[in-house]
Amino acid sequence: KVALLLRGFMKERVLTGIKPTGYAHLGNYFGAIKPAIEMSKDEGIDCLYFIADYHALTTVKTREEMEEFTYNIACTWLACGLDPSKVIFYKQSDIPEDLELGWILCNLTPKGLMNRAHAYKACVEKNEAAGVDRDAGVNMGLYNYPVLMAADILLFNSKRIPVGLDQTQHVEIARDIAIYFNNRYGNIFTLPESFVEKETSILVGLDGRKMSKSYGNTIQLFTDEKTLQKSVNRIVTDSRLPGEAKDTDNTICKLYRLFATPDEVQDFERRMLEGLGWGDAKKELFAKMNQTISPMREKFDYYQSHRDEVDVILEEGAKKARAIATPMLAKIKKAIGITR
Repeated sequence: KVALLLRGFMKERVLTGIKPTGYAHLGNYFGAIKPAIEMSKDEGIDCLYFIADYHALTTVKTREEMEEFTYNIACTWLACGLDPSKVIFYKQSDIPEDLELGWILCNLTPKGLMNRAHAYKACVEKNEAAGVDRDAGVNMGLYNYPVLMAADILLFNSKRIPVGLDQTQHVEIARDIAIYFNNRYGNIFTLPESFVEKETSILVGLDGRKMSKSYGNTIQLFTDEKTLQKSVNRIVTDSRLPGEAKDTDNTICKLYRLFATPDEVQDFERRMLEGLGWGDAKKELFAKMNQTISPMREKFDYYQSHRDEVDVILEEGAKKARAIATPMLAKIKKAIGITR
């Protein structure tokens, strides 16, 4: 009851971002974009959604790719139903306060905390297995990635951070850094908490593993129908023939559940148990997927051909974001003694 009463006086702030490191895929949609858009409809929540283009510099190396992938992610958000009037939607690079706070936080963050970050540890383990220098190929952008992510979060005093399971550590690091700062300079930062959408925390890809660009097993969200059909046809199945019962814990069924109603899922899985062939199952999955994606694809194509409108939306979002970030950074700088 107390929580409900408090909610009437102050809104919870939610923040999440997506790196423009490739074309948006189903994992991005169900794991981040769709839940975030649903969340934005709650009048008790302030939502900040951003394109993490500075984070993308760890992997994107050309100007052309950065521009293409950034517009792809922006158009994807808008095509999927994001209403810019109900959220703050911006590019990370349009908020200079973010990088300034990142440097401040670097001077509070123990090196040992960064040594334990999953991405850095994975690189070190890979290098050690290859018999090369443990830090080969590791730049400071990769190493300090969790600090900049902490700045993304703490600059806006964000409370709830929707992330995938593999990103929860970054939120924990941001929380630790906030505690270091608050203990030294006073209670400036809200302590963030990660939020994982249980039903889509691990979305399977074409080969049954987690859907990820690094595995090359993704299904691109706004490709053309012919390519979408080819992607579905590439889903790995077992050797059971038409007429033989299929285990409903397979990739096709898992993906079908994301697009269909409970009654449709029940009927589909019943027919799989009765021996529906893999080929026919893939045709039905494609039809169900395309039914959902097709209207969004039309909007996506519109925004891609009207990038000037996308620019305006992002510029307006940056103004809203900076209206929060600028006074927050001033407060932080005063706390550390840089300004009076």
